[in-house]
Amino acid sequence: MADTPPRLQVGLMPNLRYDLPAGLVVFLVALPLCLGIALASEAPLMSGVISGAVAGLLVAPLSGSQLSVSGPAAGLTTIVAGGIATLGSFEALLAAALWCGIIQLALGVLRLGGVASLFPVSVVKGMLAAIGIILVLKQIPHALGRDRDYVGDLDFWLLDHAGEHSTAANTFTELLAAFSSASPGAIVLSAAALGLLLLWDTPWFARQGWTRVVPGALVAVLSGLVINKVLAVVAPGWEVTGADGHLVQLPVLRSPSELSGLLAFPDIGRMLEPAVMQLGLTLAIIASVETLLSLEAADKLDPFRRVSDPNRELVAQGVGNVVAPLLGGLPMTSVIVRSSTNAYAGARTWRASFVHGLLLVVMAFAAPGLLNRIPLASLAAVLLLVGWKLAKPALFRSMWRAGFDQFAPFLVTVVVTVLTDLLVGVVVGTIVGMGFVILTNKVSAVSVVHDEGAWLVQFTTNVSFLNKGHLKSVFASIPDGAEVVIDGRAADFIDRDIYDAIEDFKANASFRGISVEERALGSKAFPFLGRRNPSR
Repeated sequence: MADTPPRLQVGLMPNLRYDLPAGLVVFLVALPLCLGIALASEAPLMSGVISGAVAGLLVAPLSGSQLSVSGPAAGLTTIVAGGIATLGSFEALLAAALWCGIIQLALGVLRLGGVASLFPVSVVKGMLAAIGIILVLKQIPHALGRDRDYVGDLDFWLLDHAGEHSTAANTFTELLAAFSSASPGAIVLSAAALGLLLLWDTPWFARQGWTRVVPGALVAVLSGLVINKVLAVVAPGWEVTGADGHLVQLPVLRSPSELSGLLAFPDIGRMLEPAVMQLGLTLAIIASVETLLSLEAADKLDPFRRVSDPNRELVAQGVGNVVAPLLGGLPMTSVIVRSSTNAYAGARTWRASFVHGLLLVVMAFAAPGLLNRIPLASLAAVLLLVGWKLAKPALFRSMWRAGFDQFAPFLVTVVVTVLTDLLVGVVVGTIVGMGFVILTNKVSAVSVVHDEGAWLVQFTTNVSFLNKGHLKSVFASIPDGAEVVIDGRAADFIDRDIYDAIEDFKANASFRGISVEERALGSKAFPFLGRRNPSR
């Protein structure tokens, strides 16, 4: 019997039993990501937590997406770290982040979010699969006790403490180093957590109502706390510690007055400096593209197939990127890792993201000591399973069955993203996808039928300079003395290059005894300029 598709219930309470546990899972994943991205950006650690909290509490309710989760993004770390170094202070960077938010608000109001539809489905699926593979590759070292790479890094080349890419260390070298220096304690913690997660995914456990209230990720993380304490007693050499960088490292506030020392605020006086404005524009472009890509990906993961409004999302991100810098937070985007974790944790509405933001605020200030006992190896197990679900072999098989024109851009996106970064992979994959569209259109836009000496050359859709070469080869294949009909009734737009090719053929036809009849070839303007059909 086929599985019964899930039904979306209306209202707060029916969905809260799904959203609360999902928000808790996203919080557990987001906390080390927020800290790691702040660390890689050479920014105050609390700036990452502030950004994640604003994203959950403010952006989630304003967003048009039910599953997308926002926060500080790995894709912005290099830009942020470079901006701090160039501008000379984190406060000036926050001023640039304010411009980022203002520009995003303008983009949303001007309804420019539609550029998201320009990315082919095969590329979006390739991006998801690539993120899954990267998660697996990046989390294996953490699961083995090697925590040199900051949590949340998605780039192939590792970042150093100045936010620059290393030329010696990359994803694969870290894998090799992790296997050669594996920590027994980390292996025990990650194996126990992964085993519990897989147990929670078995059909019997999935049918139990209490497993929805108590998510597997929470049990896996709690198991890490308990097992690590047991290791400290029975095998002290296997215990993982914060001194070695193997635990969450959240700043601990001993008094409210210490908070001011961990925060920074934008230098408003520098907002009109050209360098600050230029950095703000750069942040806005990169953040908006990553947000729209993540939004598309989150919609693909939604079991209810809801479609988000990209313009509303840009407005929400703009509000977030205005408020977060005012509070000392990093610039944010919608983030694929957190969004996919949210989807696989069973979230139904935006309230799951809101819960994650609320927990970031409450737990970061109320229980930092408890959070700082969480082993990164246990959290790595959670992300390993998310990565596996994003990049299952079944996805590759389905894309192969969809045809080579779908599989090629999908695979190119996967490979390039894994070996470089997200934006480069998406751009290259989109170019490959466009190449297939162009190749298909070159041939399919011109239909040729002939019977003895009668030839029909028909434009089946709009024709442009891309079809000129194929059309000229068709004309060249027509024998002397033939009767030719050129039919443009199905085309709303005919490029000037096509008209030139037709005129050249007609001039040559008079010497070859070929008669030419034209049908509906009157001038057809570029569609955006309106249709005109006067005789040529």
